[in-house]
Amino acid sequence: MDYFPTFFDIRHRRALVVGGGQVAERKIQLLLRAGARVGVVAEQLTENLNGRAAAGQLDAIGQTFHEDQLAGVALVIAATSDRDLNRAVAVASRTRGIPVNVVDDPKLSSFIVPAIIDRDPVMVAVSTGGASPVLARLMRRSLEQWLPEKLGAVARLARAWRERVGQRLGGIGRRRAFWEQLLESDAAKQAQAGQWRQANDSVSQLLETHATKRCSGSVALVGAGPGDPELLTLKALRLMQQADVVLYDRLVAPAIIDKCRRDAELVDVGKTSSGSSDTQSDITSMILKYATAGRRVVRLKGGDPFVFGRGGEELEAVEALGIEVTVVPGITAATGCAASAGIPLTHRDLAHGCVLATGQLRSDGDETAAMAELAELAARKHTIVLYMGIGNLALQTQQLIAHGLSSSTPVAIVENGTRPEQRVLRSSLAAVANVATRERVRAPALVIIGEVARANAYSTQSAAA
Repeated sequence: MDYFPTFFDIRHRRALVVGGGQVAERKIQLLLRAGARVGVVAEQLTENLNGRAAAGQLDAIGQTFHEDQLAGVALVIAATSDRDLNRAVAVASRTRGIPVNVVDDPKLSSFIVPAIIDRDPVMVAVSTGGASPVLARLMRRSLEQWLPEKLGAVARLARAWRERVGQRLGGIGRRRAFWEQLLESDAAKQAQAGQWRQANDSVSQLLETHATKRCSGSVALVGAGPGDPELLTLKALRLMQQADVVLYDRLVAPAIIDKCRRDAELVDVGKTSSGSSDTQSDITSMILKYATAGRRVVRLKGGDPFVFGRGGEELEAVEALGIEVTVVPGITAATGCAASAGIPLTHRDLAHGCVLATGQLRSDGDETAAMAELAELAARKHTIVLYMGIGNLALQTQQLIAHGLSSSTPVAIVENGTRPEQRVLRSSLAAVANVATRERVRAPALVIIGEVARANAYSTQSAAA
């Protein structure tokens, strides 16, 4: 981030603009709208600026810039075509610690003026750090079309109720939940339509509901997909940006965690296929603790929460306490990684079905029955997808072969599927464990067994036995 974004309260404070042409005029108009007392130094003013000066809306304080004109000034803008003069204004301002902007010259500026979307009192600013003002204007144009023209009315409604809401609802979590629901409610639509009596009635009813609610906490079991943040659902992204607490495990990509609300509490529960620093019971207890304290909790899981994610157990525990719960499906690793690797899980000529299975060892250590079932399905042209299978790959493949699956059956390992570092390794059932060891495959990795693994992939890296 090249610049720290902020909004400057300049109401009733002095601002100095050096320059009197069209560019200076646009900056002066913005300053006047923000309530500044504007002084202008210029040899010549535009007709509009002359009219404003005559009307007492701004002060024409001289034709030549002098450093003593900076006394008592809170902000300076240099908008002349004379680069030496602009530099002199910038140096003098910086020496006195006064923020200065030199139009179209970021190197001389201590701040820049962004492209603005004004929905007073809502203000949206777009900046490219001076790299491309044209791009900033294009972005502003797009946002202008997207943001409702009467959005400011919603902000004025919120401002009118802010103090009463603060008195009625204790705790920042309860207040945030109220405001987020309000902004998506009928009250917001009524305010934009100018129906102020109805809008205030709606706010009053909503506030009463939140004030008498026993527990304002909630839980969302959210599927984060296989790793690519662009594969998140819109609902997942919305809940992640509303959450007070996000519990995530090792399979969730950092790029996805970055999309959570910036001030949310992020809790790494460290869950892995072979165990974790937090057991499942620990994680469930944490979910319940945060939710019963009135927090909005997102349990963020790689892939889909109900596909080897133990989301069912967490759902039962939350529902047992009567806490509001939402389940958001995600693109599971099998479909996401296979598609990213160009491998069809089903194919008219190669696979009649697909089976998702765990590669973790059974608690009793007996893999015979499970592997016998998988081998039988594979023989009937079913693709086998093993989750969490890298650690026990040698044993699993030996069992499949022992139960009749051909040792030459094609296998693909998709490591870090859908992510920039994705790697696809191809081998046979007999040799794939050695390939995984030789290539130092690490989780997250998916093992796809069946004739479809022979299909040509795009943008992949292969290692044959």
